[in-house]
Amino acid sequence: MQRGLLIAGIVLLALNLRPALASVGPLVGAIRDATGLSNVALGLLTTLPLLAFGALSTLTPLVTRRLGTEGALAGALVLIGLGTLVRALPSVALLFGGTVLLGVGIAAGNVLLPALVKRDFPEHSGALTSLYSSAMGAGAAGAAGVTVPLAGALGWRWALGVWAVPAVAALVVWLPQLTGRRVMPSRRSIGASLRSLGRSALAWQVALYMGLQSFTFYVVLAWLPDLLQARGLGPAEAGWMLALAQAVGIAGSAVVPLWAARRRDQRPVVWTLAGLEAAGLGGLFLPGASLTALWVSLVGFIGGGTFGLALLFLVVCTPDSETATALSGMAQSVGYLIAAVGPALVGFLHDLTGGWTVPLLLLTATMGAKALAGLQAGRPDQIRPGG
Repeated sequence: MQRGLLIAGIVLLALNLRPALASVGPLVGAIRDATGLSNVALGLLTTLPLLAFGALSTLTPLVTRRLGTEGALAGALVLIGLGTLVRALPSVALLFGGTVLLGVGIAAGNVLLPALVKRDFPEHSGALTSLYSSAMGAGAAGAAGVTVPLAGALGWRWALGVWAVPAVAALVVWLPQLTGRRVMPSRRSIGASLRSLGRSALAWQVALYMGLQSFTFYVVLAWLPDLLQARGLGPAEAGWMLALAQAVGIAGSAVVPLWAARRRDQRPVVWTLAGLEAAGLGGLFLPGASLTALWVSLVGFIGGGTFGLALLFLVVCTPDSETATALSGMAQSVGYLIAAVGPALVGFLHDLTGGWTVPLLLLTATMGAKALAGLQAGRPDQIRPGG
């Protein structure tokens, strides 16, 4: 019973780590019309949470040493719900302030879920990683699909704000985990852990793979609807195409970690994902919208698959949950600082060129660099805590 409730809590937590971000892309046009913000500023609505991820991920172990993993995750849900509500209020400053707040909560959830899986489900790491990364994809898909209809009924601000409701629901389900929780003493200081990881080539390779896959994911999340509207789709149809990408991404998140966890060497998985991504990005270069669903599905599957693989690296490349927490913090800090550049940079390139060819070329170059990092991170090896 307790184990089942923990799994349910993990799934609901994961469901809340993407809707607040995925709901922005379909509303870019409405937010632009209502606020007069530039494309670069609109890109910041996706970039600011990523900056929070990058700045705070390495500090998450400090919180867990005081509150425990369960307490820190409860706090993360509080911040996600509060930040989501704040940015629905009628103020551009609060729109950005709430976005930062929810970004802090999502950062903690991102770091701690892999460590929780390593600690409580070490024998089922592939299955649990598949389950919660699929739940993250489902949250993104649901938000992308229903945000435009919600905006028609509630206005764009509350189409963003409504995502506080599932955060509250998840917190209610998670509260039993706080009963009798124990704060485990650490064997190593945070500084020593980070210095050790900083000397590990494998840790940097995992961090780079995490960053480059996140770069692509958040660019797609922020700008795919706008790109597809330039190809002739209407706003609602473009929003549903983003939902399709996220929905197919659930399959990638489910299949890839299970496949990769059965192998000691993940490099064949990296090669396969790179080939599929090349096909999907190549299709988006084509004019018109006749095969849009196919290209979007490929890009979505790769987004989910590479994310699931990056999360699995955090588990299989570490010998224990403490090292997994430290690597998760480092990889997501470095990785999301890389990713944070993406939405604003693509907005700038789109403003500069007036088209989507240069942004798509950037994503193609990112794909190549990601494959190189993945081929190094996917070797059968583990980080050694002492050096």
